[in-house]
Amino acid sequence: MACANANWSEENFSCSICLDAFSSPVTTPCGHNFCRTCITKYWDEQVKYKCPVCNERFNTRPDLRVNTLLSEMVDRFGTSIRVKEQPSVEAAEVLCDVCTGTHLKAVKSCLVCFTSYCQTHLEPHQRVARLQKHRLVEPMDRLEDRMCMKHDRLLELFCQTEQVCVCQFCTETDHKSHPVVPLKEEYEVKMAQLGKIEAEVQQMIQERQKHIQEIKDTIKCSKADADREIMDGVQVLTALMRCIEKCQDDLNQMVKERLKSTEKQAEGLIKELEQEIDDLTNRSSEVKQLSHTKDHLHFLQAFRSLKNPPPTRDWTTVEVRPPSYVGTLRRSLDQLEVTLNMEIKKLRDAELKRVQQYEVDVTLDPDTAHPCLILSEDGRQVHDGDEEKELPDNPKRFTKYVNVLTRQSFSSGRFYFEVQVKDTTGWCLGVARESIDRNGETLITPETGYWTLYYDEDGFLFNDDPDVRLPLRAELQKVGVFVDYDEGLVSFYDVEARVHIYSATGCTFK
Repeated sequence: MACANANWSEENFSCSICLDAFSSPVTTPCGHNFCRTCITKYWDEQVKYKCPVCNERFNTRPDLRVNTLLSEMVDRFGTSIRVKEQPSVEAAEVLCDVCTGTHLKAVKSCLVCFTSYCQTHLEPHQRVARLQKHRLVEPMDRLEDRMCMKHDRLLELFCQTEQVCVCQFCTETDHKSHPVVPLKEEYEVKMAQLGKIEAEVQQMIQERQKHIQEIKDTIKCSKADADREIMDGVQVLTALMRCIEKCQDDLNQMVKERLKSTEKQAEGLIKELEQEIDDLTNRSSEVKQLSHTKDHLHFLQAFRSLKNPPPTRDWTTVEVRPPSYVGTLRRSLDQLEVTLNMEIKKLRDAELKRVQQYEVDVTLDPDTAHPCLILSEDGRQVHDGDEEKELPDNPKRFTKYVNVLTRQSFSSGRFYFEVQVKDTTGWCLGVARESIDRNGETLITPETGYWTLYYDEDGFLFNDDPDVRLPLRAELQKVGVFVDYDEGLVSFYDVEARVHIYSATGCTFK
């Protein structure tokens, strides 16, 4: 007996779970031995109770008792027994599902047990006849995900029709008429596509990064425009405030000077009157004194000197008129108006220059021209020929209104163009939606998709319902049209006079 024991290997005294010497060994109903702690922990993590070695399943959790004989033999042959060391697990490698504590690297996966095994825990599959029939493959993680839910077989093929992974049985049933290829073959195809997808994704990323930069540049330009607008506004308003202050100072000084002149005149007259009063008072005293004398000779001699009164002014024609301030304030405001007009002219020049930077080159489209219209060969001039020409039918052509559109169209941003109207007796120009009715007789208004100025012998107006009458500009030679698509703005300018004519806001171009 002792001789037999001596031939036992260390593995006979090692737990197949922890790979260490048995500690309180217990035996399962199928005859395999484990540490009580190891098998208890293993079963605590399982939904169904089975043997880690042979995978035999038990209906209920077995009631395990310590195998006293095996425990005594472990004590007899020593507790330092260890199995040979196995390779440590590297990152991204499949781990053994049976190991407890430190999980070792799996060497095989069983497609029947849905379990991956290290070299030690694989031993029953190599020794037990029933387990030897199980299908072992190279280690795989997530084995349940790799199995066909319907046939419980490995997903080894790819259906190109439904673009799903299938097993061999699937190709004989649901996917019988579908072309299938091995996973590796489809993997290589998809990997090639993945490179293209990656290139497309990178292209999309670059495009979006470019859009981000464009948006940042727009914000930067907007900030610069805002700063310039504020600076121009502050400059103009500061000039106006200075002009107002100067007008106020000039007005105050002018009124005070007139009042001072009147006061000085009044003071001179008062002084002169007071002097005459003093002279007359003295004469009155002399008269009273002479009236009391009884000396005939002295009386006659003194009366002679009283006969010539002191010189005095005829005060009946003298008056002090209060100063007139009529027109004083008006003249101050006239000066303010001159300054204001100068600043407004500067603003008009700046505004027109700003919109002219969006100038586009447009030409007329003969396919849209009404049959009465005659276009130049370069598409830059048009006039009414009064008679309709025979032209082929074209859905783009105007048949009711004598209109023509440009070849160019715009669906975003800002644009500006100019139209020469000099020496014409009547015209209509502006912008319109591409979707306008070209055959009907709808009103030409913003509601129907038109934003246009109209001029003839009866007047000058913006077409609307009702029309907006505008001051007649006899010298109008060239009209500038500016559109801010995103802001919904259409503005018209007298280019030569550099004057804003009219603006339509809240426009809907789509």
